[in-house]
Amino acid sequence: MTASRKKVLAIVLAGGEGKRLMPLTADRAKPGVPFGGIYRLIDFALSNVVNSGYLQIVVLTQYKSHSLDRHVTQTWRMSTMLGNYVTPVPAQQRVGKHWYLGSADAIFQSLNLLRDEKPDIVVVVGADHVYRMDFSQMVDQHVESGAACTVAAIRQPIGMADQFGVIDVQPDDPRRIREFLEKPTDPVGLPDSPGEVLASMGNYVFDADALVEAVTRDATEAGSKHDMGGDIVPAFVRRDQAGVYDFKDNSVPGATARDRGYWRDVGTIGSYYAAHMDLVSPLPVFNLYNFDWPIFTSYGPQPPVKITPGEDGHASRTLESLLSPGVVISGGSVNRSVLSPAAFIGSGAEVTDAVLLNDVRIGAGAIVRNAILDKNVVVPPGARIGVDPEEDRARGFVVEDGLTILGKDQTYPSIVPA
Repeated sequence: MTASRKKVLAIVLAGGEGKRLMPLTADRAKPGVPFGGIYRLIDFALSNVVNSGYLQIVVLTQYKSHSLDRHVTQTWRMSTMLGNYVTPVPAQQRVGKHWYLGSADAIFQSLNLLRDEKPDIVVVVGADHVYRMDFSQMVDQHVESGAACTVAAIRQPIGMADQFGVIDVQPDDPRRIREFLEKPTDPVGLPDSPGEVLASMGNYVFDADALVEAVTRDATEAGSKHDMGGDIVPAFVRRDQAGVYDFKDNSVPGATARDRGYWRDVGTIGSYYAAHMDLVSPLPVFNLYNFDWPIFTSYGPQPPVKITPGEDGHASRTLESLLSPGVVISGGSVNRSVLSPAAFIGSGAEVTDAVLLNDVRIGAGAIVRNAILDKNVVVPPGARIGVDPEEDRARGFVVEDGLTILGKDQTYPSIVPA
């Protein structure tokens, strides 16, 4: 059977707790964290799957999933006439009185979904990376290769190998995995590029029956962490059944030379912020304006952006920024920043190198620099955030990687505690 005739089910692993993204994950799952103004992180994975032509998708959720479940349910609706769907599936304790023990256990506890759908191929993707990828090209290679498991990998400098799960390929077959190395300190470069290694992207393609057998066996193995990358893939490698798909071979319609091959793991506050800064330059490293491979989402009934002088006549200024629907700038200044829906900037306020999530209000004359402000934060007139890190810490704000972060609904104390 050719790849185009095989039945494909997509599984999106969206149970991540996201401890390293605190306080943004204090009240929501990591894949539900807002990104790029109008999106959630999960929108990138789902858009890639849908644009690839795979329209039967289950989203496995677990930690603090209400916000994520609501977004998926309200946003990702498809016509059911042809059996298309995007369905969030929470942990249900189907095989015992425990929640998901890892990504492999999440699939094991959800094997009823595979039994019901009876796919030939299962595409498994993470839900917290920012990138564009046509998974159908990876599926084509998987079917052609005869491998039972194929791992998507991105090239990284060999000096960064100790930060990733690294894929060592067969010298005579660069599409076959010889060994899967966890953060190696003495890696071997690629045959065609000695200064690079292949790092796992956390995206996989499996023959359905092989995946079922693998996670079922893993569930009984003592000492397993029940992780897709740490346990399932190495098991396929040991049986010489694992292939690798090089992300550089992926061609997405509408991609430019500048943003082709872009992929960011936004698992930390620093990387989350840096990925936002990738969006705001005149020639962005990641282009949100590729209408041939759109990123789908929903942001509600927001009015257009409004930029107007302040009540005192103070002029508004914006430069290298993304302004979402519902944003109002009333005499304020916004530079190199991303403003989410319904953010408000008052007269004389200055917002620079910042990420503001939904409904953030910046009072007149306030200064916000090098900061991430979560939903509903209200910055009083004349207040300062990101100007003096010690002052920010004294007010109870998180200061990390040179950034000041305020959590959802966090208040700005009028007096710095002694």
